Amino acid sequence: MSWVKVDMEQYPRREHYEHYLHHVRCGYGMTVQLDVTNLAGWTKAQGVSFYAAEIYLLARLVNRHPEFRMCRNEAGDLGYWECSHPSYTVFHPETETFSVLWTEYAEDFSDFYRNYQADLLAYGGNPGFEGKPGTPPNTFDVSSIPWAHYTDFHLDLFDGGGYLLPIFTLGQYAEVNGRRLLPVTAQVHHAVCDGYHLSRFFRELQQLAEESRDFLQPSDNINKSVVIS
Repeated sequence: MSWVKVDMEQYPRREHYEHYLHHVRCGYGMTVQLDVTNLAGWTKAQGVSFYAAEIYLLARLVNRHPEFRMCRNEAGDLGYWECSHPSYTVFHPETETFSVLWTEYAEDFSDFYRNYQADLLAYGGNPGFEGKPGTPPNTFDVSSIPWAHYTDFHLDLFDGGGYLLPIFTLGQYAEVNGRRLLPVTAQVHHAVCDGYHLSRFFRELQQLAEESRDFLQPSDNINKSVVIS
């Protein structure tokens, strides 16, 4: 876990960062209808978790672009994590509550999926908010609302406008004209992420979803019985 301080003298968004952090503190959200036809078909054919694949794609892109890993240290300096791990929700139907787990990111999907399965087996049944203890600071949040297909989602952060990391929300996919469309929402802080960056993120997310068969190749020793849909 390594945090890299941003050289503000060389940071091209310095004025934008200071404006949206100190003068007009604001974040914004964007929801897209992600075509997950190929991704859903591949996970079903392979017998692996669609949810895990969703989380992996988000983590892959978060770790590709530093604007989605930015935060401030205790001194207020801006920096970014060299690597970020996904923190995600697991639902408990018997109590209608959820717990938060986190899984170490690995660029190779097989490695990530093994990490995900191990965490699910060890901590998935734990009650309480923090299902897996010891959440490191270099995590980003993923929430799931698999019971509703929505077109818009809004999240309010009551932290004074200082939380810079992204928050992702995944909905329920729906069949539309023979395609499976999944609502995906990203909540970001304008101080570190502009519309260009978020649009690029979603464009690349769509590309990854379409090309999932090419690189989401789990090895034979993956336990396919441990699945969250």
